[in-house]
Amino acid sequence: MRFVAAYLMATIGGNASPTKDDVRAILGAVGADIDEDKLGYLFDQVAGKDLAEILAAGSEMLAFGAAPATAAAATGGGAAAAGEKEEEKVEEKEEEGEDDIVFSLFDDE
Repeated sequence: MRFVAAYLMATIGGNASPTKDDVRAILGAVGADIDEDKLGYLFDQVAGKDLAEILAAGSEMLAFGAAPATAAAATGGGAAAAGEKEEEKVEEKEEEGEDDIVFSLFDDE
């Protein structure tokens, strides 16, 4: 996560194509450890891609919550009720796990 955050910071700062050295400099400024394998993996994944394209693909992955409601509405009546029950179960599971989410940009994980 810290590598992605540093990459995005460099991009937002006006660098349209950050390098590994740019990301290292950002992370080094806050004293974060740099795992060269993870840094290399990030750059392998973003190579040749536009940031807007990457963010759009990520947004699609995060939009999973709306899919059951949309599918249930399209099928109609009884299926809609079943979809609502399924959606409630998914929401309950998400609420239970929300308190467990504690992270930092500088965690070693």
